[in-house]
Amino acid sequence: MPSSFSWDEPEGLAARGTLIVLAGRGEHGGVYERFGRRLAFDAYRVRALGDPSADPSVLDEAAKLLADESLPGPKVLVGSDTGARYAAHLAAEQLPGVDALVLAGLPTTPWTSGSWEAEVEARTACPTHQSRLADDPGFRRGALAEHPDLPDLRLDLVRVPVLALHGRDDTVSPLAQAADAYAGHPGVRTVTFHGGRHDVLNDALHRTAAATLVLFLERLRLSPALPTIAEGPA
Repeated sequence: MPSSFSWDEPEGLAARGTLIVLAGRGEHGGVYERFGRRLAFDAYRVRALGDPSADPSVLDEAAKLLADESLPGPKVLVGSDTGARYAAHLAAEQLPGVDALVLAGLPTTPWTSGSWEAEVEARTACPTHQSRLADDPGFRRGALAEHPDLPDLRLDLVRVPVLALHGRDDTVSPLAQAADAYAGHPGVRTVTFHGGRHDVLNDALHRTAAATLVLFLERLRLSPALPTIAEGPA
């Protein structure tokens, strides 16, 4: 299986930035194909890597992509599940090239599924993605119940804008616990999804999650201060 997966902007369009995805427990970069294609359609390049909690070399790959001058900025680290913890770690270490973070389904406490059926239901309510996981030989079942050593969440050391995406019905990482982790960090903008489960980027509301992310990226392109682009009627 490839170590990374790539999706580029349509021919004839100028790339608007680069997203580097760090996958979560049991996942590989190809799991984010639907996400990658959707963001690429909006002219953002996407590079999806594996699970750094299982393969630490993923972090070296991320650093190389951030340093790659052929990839357009802004460059945004996108982490899902444990990938979110590692993305935050790289930003806290002041790794050059990171312009923003997107943290999806940030893990907070250990979780036990007991069965594959319980795991896939906790991951996503999207039947298409459930089938994808069930039929994917590269996906590692049961990994969501593993408890790898993860880097501390040092958001106080992060100096770039942070978008946090979280499902209200996330039983793997309950919303209240994630909200506590983000509390006191004014640079974090949190968006919650009604009915959303753990794999926010691949959940039933994946279109809404992608649209939320695109709006964040468009604001980031204007300024790290994330100026308002559009407002509703007075």
